[in-house]
Formats: sequence, structure tokens, C-alpha cells
Amino acid sequence: MRESAKTRPAKVINIASINGILVNPQETYSYAASKAGLIQLTRRMALCLAQDGIVVSAIAPGAFASQMNKVARDQAEEAAKHIPAGRIGCDDDMAGAAIYLASRAGDYVMGSTLVVDGGVTHAR
Repeated sequence: MRESAKTRPAKVINIASINGILVNPQETYSYAASKAGLIQLTRRMALCLAQDGIVVSAIAPGAFASQMNKVARDQAEEAAKHIPAGRIGCDDDMAGAAIYLASRAGDYVMGSTLVVDGGVTHAR
């Protein structure tokens, strides 16, 4: 990465979760702690690697249909009732966030966690 950063910033995009930012009503202690730790690691890595031209950021997704989030997958309409945007996330939401951070537009975004959750963290 240091070698490629000689011509333009290299990028690291960590995938965290909104569970690392807010308290989930479900008792997901170890998951929440690991994601909060990843968000802090993102900040530390960003400061340490900036001098090498490596930009580190993270994405914290909310409800997306997945094997892990079966409620969003199997009961999307019910899950959407608790999301200000009125829907669960879709592939394009995550793709757009990743493209932004990976592109030149994200070159000056260092150590930040981009929350992609349809407004859930603000509503809680």
C-alpha cells in the first residue's frame, strides 16, 4: 500500500456497524464491543498511516438483508417501520458509500466512520 500511495492515496475501508455507535436493544455485547473497537482502530490507523499516504476510514451499516440480519432479510417491511428512511438498506447504498470513500472524493476523509443506516442512529 505504501508503494501505491506514492502516486495517489491508498485506501483502507473497514466495515463496522451502527452497533459500535449506539446501544442495540438486543444483547449483542461482544459484537457491539468488537465494532466499537474497530471504529477506534480506524481512527488510530488513520493517524498512523496518513504520513504514508494511506487513508483509513470505515462504514457503519444499519439494517441490510443478510444471513446475519435475518429480521431485515425475512421481515423487511416490519424492520422498515423502525427506520426513519422507511426501508432497509440495499446493495447500492453500501456500494455508493464504498465508492465515495475509495474515490478521490474520499481522499480527505481520514479516520471517519460513514454511517449508512437510514437515520436509525439519530432516531434512537
